[in-house]
Amino acid sequence: MIKKNKNTERVALITGGAQGIGRGIAEKFLSKKIKVFIADIDNDAGKELEEREDLFFIHCDVRKEEDVINTISSIKTKIAYLDILVNNAGGANFGKQIVDLSLNEWNDIINLNLTSAFLFSKYSIPIMREGSSIINISSTRAFQSEKNTEAYSAAKGGIISLTHALAISLGPKIRVNCISPGWIQTDGWRKKSENRIINYSEADHKQHPAGRIGTPDDIANLTYFLSSDEATFITGQNFICDGGMTKKMIYV
Repeated sequence: MIKKNKNTERVALITGGAQGIGRGIAEKFLSKKIKVFIADIDNDAGKELEEREDLFFIHCDVRKEEDVINTISSIKTKIAYLDILVNNAGGANFGKQIVDLSLNEWNDIINLNLTSAFLFSKYSIPIMREGSSIINISSTRAFQSEKNTEAYSAAKGGIISLTHALAISLGPKIRVNCISPGWIQTDGWRKKSENRIINYSEADHKQHPAGRIGTPDDIANLTYFLSSDEATFITGQNFICDGGMTKKMIYV
């Protein structure tokens, strides 16, 4: 049975939350009266959001343990607790063949996508209240790949395994789940200098049985649900949110 906290104001931390999917999640949480901390390396994108009520931007390189520690310390000083952690930060440079990929490049991608989730979980857990939730953002690339994406695919696969391991270790106090987005259209959800709108083709949309490419709202809605009281019997799971694309056989 989850204990109700005396202070009912919920607080969330979203890594990589200044743009794209993370920003969509932040907007959803704000609309539900949840205070949001965003940890992101992009100061320009973060500053564009700082005027929002109940949103706080913290500059953070999620690959650096010291930055992660400082982020959690800032939240502890300002609010003292967390209810939701969304490990969303990630990215990769695709296209380099594995024989040309240096160990430093491999480690950088692993650190950005996977180690960051470990670090934020490690340092957030002590200030997370009973009934809290961790949501990790993986990718459908954990299950299928294009050429020359080994490091990114490995990192995203690791996030799914980290999810069920944490769920066993942290339950029942903290639930841990994962979302694997497919093709998500993030233009329109970026900082002003990069906020271009791309007109995707009808063929692009028709690759999805749902009839369209996804949006940050699709991931945000699922993230909010998994963090809510309606999902208290769900933990250790990965949810593919891709409009059915990974279930469709494609012949070329």
